[in-house]
Amino acid sequence: MSTARLTGAQTVGPFFHPALLREDARRNVLVQPETEGERIRIEGCVYDGDGVPVPDAMVEIWQANHYGRHRHPLDQRPLPLDPTFIGFGRCGTDDAGRYWFETIKPGPVSFDGERSQAPHICVLVFARGLLNHLVTRLYFADEPANAADPVLQRVPPERRETLIAQRAVVDGAVVYRFDIVLQGDGETVFFNI
Repeated sequence: MSTARLTGAQTVGPFFHPALLREDARRNVLVQPETEGERIRIEGCVYDGDGVPVPDAMVEIWQANHYGRHRHPLDQRPLPLDPTFIGFGRCGTDDAGRYWFETIKPGPVSFDGERSQAPHICVLVFARGLLNHLVTRLYFADEPANAADPVLQRVPPERRETLIAQRAVVDGAVVYRFDIVLQGDGETVFFNI
């Protein structure tokens, strides 16, 4: 008779701050003075299913540069790379569930050689209570290309608004507001990737 025990299931724990969000590992400013493109700020709040801010979540973003090219070995398109822009950022939420990024508005990215995707940012959310991270996209409310984006068009019309960041100008800076709702009313659309 075996006395081995199975290890119990465990959700993602609140280890982000001591491990992935130390001061030297923070990456929520993606731009340098020389970075090409329109500078923007993305800010929002992560909410749980009861509408309560999540104070210990981590939000990551991945995006193309101003020209629509990703800094990734698989992106071999003949578009310029900006050596001052990495395209990856990470930010922990504060006690009020807020996060922010200083970045640039990305360019359109090819979808299948015939169609382009609207400028967008890939967003990953890590939080306690989740077995796996969540994946979503941020689209820009003032972007005409949203109407033809092949990914956004697959989302039911009544749910698309959860993927659209709203534009404002605050103290002369362009700010896009993108709240993330983990479940319940107004839940953000998440993709099964």
